[in-house]
Amino acid sequence: MSGALVMWMAAGFAMLEAGLVRSKNTVEILTKNVALYSIACIMYMIVGYNIMYGDGNGVIPGLKLFLGADNTVDAVLKSGGDTYYSGMSDFFFQVVFVATAMSIVSGAVAERMKLWAFLAFAVVMTGFIYPVQGYWKWGGGFLDGLGFLDFAGSGVVHLCGASAALAGVLLLGARKGKYVNGKIHAIPGANLPMATLGTFILWLGWFGFNGGSELKISNIEEANAVSMVFVNTNTAAAGGLVAALLFSRAWFGKADLTMALNGALAGLVAITAEPLTPTPLVATIVGAIGGLIVVAAIVFIDKAKIDDPVGAISVHGVVGIWGLIAVAFTNPEGSLFAQLIGIGVIFAWVFGTSFVVWLALKAVMGIRVSEEEELEGCDISECGLDAYPEFTKD
Repeated sequence: MSGALVMWMAAGFAMLEAGLVRSKNTVEILTKNVALYSIACIMYMIVGYNIMYGDGNGVIPGLKLFLGADNTVDAVLKSGGDTYYSGMSDFFFQVVFVATAMSIVSGAVAERMKLWAFLAFAVVMTGFIYPVQGYWKWGGGFLDGLGFLDFAGSGVVHLCGASAALAGVLLLGARKGKYVNGKIHAIPGANLPMATLGTFILWLGWFGFNGGSELKISNIEEANAVSMVFVNTNTAAAGGLVAALLFSRAWFGKADLTMALNGALAGLVAITAEPLTPTPLVATIVGAIGGLIVVAAIVFIDKAKIDDPVGAISVHGVVGIWGLIAVAFTNPEGSLFAQLIGIGVIFAWVFGTSFVVWLALKAVMGIRVSEEEELEGCDISECGLDAYPEFTKD
């Protein structure tokens, strides 16, 4: 059930991104979202899951293709309680996390990346890049042994996705008209009601994301833990939204809806690294700090002429780092040194490998649509459809 909630986050990303791009790019961004989810499911089934949770030496994971048989009754009984859920249920729960990481990339490269270049990258990202760093933490690799803590994926999922997105954006360049003569020109999204709906869907899905990561609910202690995770997840999002709304009002003189939406998501990303040990008040503060950080990060990244149409790098990358650092102060077992090592390793691996893959795709097939196609919109050039045909000329 938690996996199903996280799968529903795919709809949230699709609505959020479709709302924050221009109408002429709506069909293409929706195509990317439904296709990347499907690619993630297939690649993780073929190879990714076994890389992440197979054998290895702590640094180099093992390699085995396809899923094996599920746990038998004898295997469960002989495990002494160590095996307490279906292997297939674990695969399903983990595969929707992979799709979440890849969804982060689609928004950052929106409105100017070739569809098929993006989907080719999705194959490598979901089948290889993401599983390797996931193995280092959740598969029992060296980051886990070092004491790096990441309960539900502020680093393994969110920083991972943002690092891949940053590599792509740097090679891709900004949208035409975004930065002209040293000035920043805002390019508003086409449908803020849709973006708001997407945020609410993501907020709902996050209860499965964080709550399901407890992996058990069959006794009082675990049921109480999942309940605490739910409360902290919810209150961190609320804190992030309120903080971002107040900060944007103080900074810009207006209550910026897009900043508020990203503030909620920032609160969710921030608490994901450790949603169990803080009190609800502390979780609210962690989320609120994430909300403040994301507003400043979006502005700073824009001034650095890094064009991210939906603020994905700020929300999932910058705030993902904050969430991992916060663990050192909210979990008695947390170590700031271990958290910083984990941040550095995840960023270096994902950014470095992604940059090489994006570079190879750029050389082989190109990653950016032509200037004429960008002006017309990727919907027509990439998909041959208009999202809103009633507004087009005959």
